[in-house]
Amino acid sequence: MTSVLQRKICMLGAFSVGKTCLVRRYVESIFSENYLTTVGVKIDKKIVTLPGQTVNLILWDLAGEDDISSLRLSYLRGCAGYVLVADGTRRSTLDVALSIHDRVEAEYGKLPFVMLLNKHDLQDQWVTSESEIAELENRGWWVRRSSARTGESVEDAFNSLATRTLR
Repeated sequence: MTSVLQRKICMLGAFSVGKTCLVRRYVESIFSENYLTTVGVKIDKKIVTLPGQTVNLILWDLAGEDDISSLRLSYLRGCAGYVLVADGTRRSTLDVALSIHDRVEAEYGKLPFVMLLNKHDLQDQWVTSESEIAELENRGWWVRRSSARTGESVEDAFNSLATRTLR
């Protein structure tokens, strides 16, 4: 019998990039058009069976960052990794994600993370270029185009991150 490990994963990004929707898609396999702003932090969990290991993921969905409110880095204490989310239809959210990444790394060092460029189902409205994505990948980032609406890349991203937190 394998032991169950617990891993805290934080969802980080600007306001309204789809962090909560991505968590709901992953944990409950549902999508809702209703937008509810996360205040503070919302915590969900999902038990994931990986090859040779069962992991209890504790998902901390943190309130988004904007010009008025910035991320409280103290919420990341004890995080095994994080999901960085940007909205492919809003360029400013990629800038916020880059800033968050730099601050997290400065405060906590290199943690495993995945970068989700969300709302890929609205690809005709995207402003994030392939060259920007390639630049992130060249930096060694694990980047995926995702959609909370369709589920594209959602399970793969969370499961990959869970696996990387075990190393």
